[in-house]
Amino acid sequence: MENIEKGNLLTTGKAKSLYESNNPDFLVMHYRDDTSAFDGKKIESLDGKGTINNKFNGFIMEYLESEGIATHFVELINETDSLVKRLDMAPVECVVRNVAAGSICKRLGLEEGIDLNPPTFEFFYKDDDLGDPMINEYHIKSFGWATEEQVEQMQVKTFEVNTALKKLFSNSGMILVDYKLEFGDYKGELLLGDEFTPDGCRVWDVETREKLDKDRFRQGLGDVVESYQIMAKRLGVI
Repeated sequence: MENIEKGNLLTTGKAKSLYESNNPDFLVMHYRDDTSAFDGKKIESLDGKGTINNKFNGFIMEYLESEGIATHFVELINETDSLVKRLDMAPVECVVRNVAAGSICKRLGLEEGIDLNPPTFEFFYKDDDLGDPMINEYHIKSFGWATEEQVEQMQVKTFEVNTALKKLFSNSGMILVDYKLEFGDYKGELLLGDEFTPDGCRVWDVETREKLDKDRFRQGLGDVVESYQIMAKRLGVI
């Protein structure tokens, strides 16, 4: 698109900032180098993270569009900024798990690394102060966070993403362990919003099961940006 100008700061999250643009239908999403974990309790700035996440997200969103999954992504503007459609976001996170890792192991006493067949699906309420508690479709509908139709669409679209991305990552020598998605309304259409980056998914090497994602930051494993870059190179992002 032409003549898009970054306007006033709209919101600031843990690793991204949203700016208004001179077109009310679009926003500028800025990826910062900031990194956080445990609902913002662990924070650090990692050089180059914003750039790799911006490019990674653009690549994934364009791939999903090619697979028939509508997203809010429009185009990359520069190294750290992307143009996106302005959505009315549902305060809900949709999580699919192909392998047991993270919070599900703690909640259910599972050993990390167990293959989940079929994959699990979970809803979470997006609220850091509450620790993003798990919810179900009845909570979403009762509190008006999304309509019954939108709830169904979120589930269907999240599994469509899983089908598309599991194959993409597998063909690049990686296991898509789990991920979270967020959705929002754009002029009556439910679109995939927010981002798909190593910050919001777990990815392991298929041979060694080495962790290449944000767990390297959570667990103090080091080489966070370097691992993001390895993932990006395997996929053909960079």
